[in-house]
Amino acid sequence: MSTKNSLTLTKRYKAIISAIHTVYRLINSTYDLKSLIPRLARLVCQLLESHNCSITILDASHTKMMLRCVTRPNAKCVIYKDSRVCNRIERHVIRKSTVIRTGNILAVPLIADDLVGIIILMRRKNEKAFDAYDQEILMTVAEQAVIGIRNLQLYEEQQKVILGSIKSLVTLFDTRVPNAFTHSPYFSRLVCSIAQEMHLDEKKVQSLKFASLLHDAAKVDVPLEILTKSTKLTAKEFSIIKGYPFKGIRILRHLEAFRPAIPIILYHHEKFDGTGYPSRLKKGQIPIGARIMAVADAFEAMVYGRPYKERMGIPEAIKEIKNKGGTQFDPNVVEAFLRIIKKMNLKKYLPH
Repeated sequence: MSTKNSLTLTKRYKAIISAIHTVYRLINSTYDLKSLIPRLARLVCQLLESHNCSITILDASHTKMMLRCVTRPNAKCVIYKDSRVCNRIERHVIRKSTVIRTGNILAVPLIADDLVGIIILMRRKNEKAFDAYDQEILMTVAEQAVIGIRNLQLYEEQQKVILGSIKSLVTLFDTRVPNAFTHSPYFSRLVCSIAQEMHLDEKKVQSLKFASLLHDAAKVDVPLEILTKSTKLTAKEFSIIKGYPFKGIRILRHLEAFRPAIPIILYHHEKFDGTGYPSRLKKGQIPIGARIMAVADAFEAMVYGRPYKERMGIPEAIKEIKNKGGTQFDPNVVEAFLRIIKKMNLKKYLPH
């Protein structure tokens, strides 16, 4: 083999290894398929210097697109969902489960145990046609990508099962707890929106979502006469209330999927200045998820009221949250809450 050919092969192998490494890092950076696909499409466009890249994720029948992303350099990704497969190239790949390379079009199937999806690259007519080397690169990328895509699909299916279990538990708890102590349908959304505004990673946001649904689980073990009491609690009654986060942990600790949510549930009644319960933690000692949920929980309690507390108007509740930044609440969380609340349709939060 000539030195020139040897150098060319070395360069190609380095490019393939680099592509594998880049895709590997990408698929391990997110737990959300809708986030992965546009980023993967942009990456493939750059790696193979293409004008256009589309990635389609198929349903089990291969007749519908569960998700489709089309991207071009320096252009926003366009995502389509739940539409029928009508593209001629896609239909050909589905039928044959094979690569298509015709001049300026390169299409590769994404195959795990079955056909999962399709990557299609296009170059302009005046650009260089795709060659065998481009095909080799794309097939290598596809092999890596399909592992990540399938894992995310399995992860999403698992999360749906977990979320369904949580909702069943919440429904069970809510039959025991008075309506005045149940949260609005928007509570979990508010908690997760604050977390995203603070750039928490997807795992932490997911844990917060679980915690926001289950954080009052232990109230099923608090006597109804205490939960519904409209006058000031006695010292003994308040000690029972302060103990309920620990009871909630005892209910949930055996469920592996809920473990990351446990510190949030346990400490969401702590205060930033250290005067809260159950452990009188302060500032950074309090998990960030618990600090976030404390703000959302207080806002809901003020807007919807409780047996022991009159309802408050939304502007007054926002002002109260703002005033207590640095004492009861983490000021950074308060700032994120204030930014989020400006974007929300607050009419949804008005009690009916």
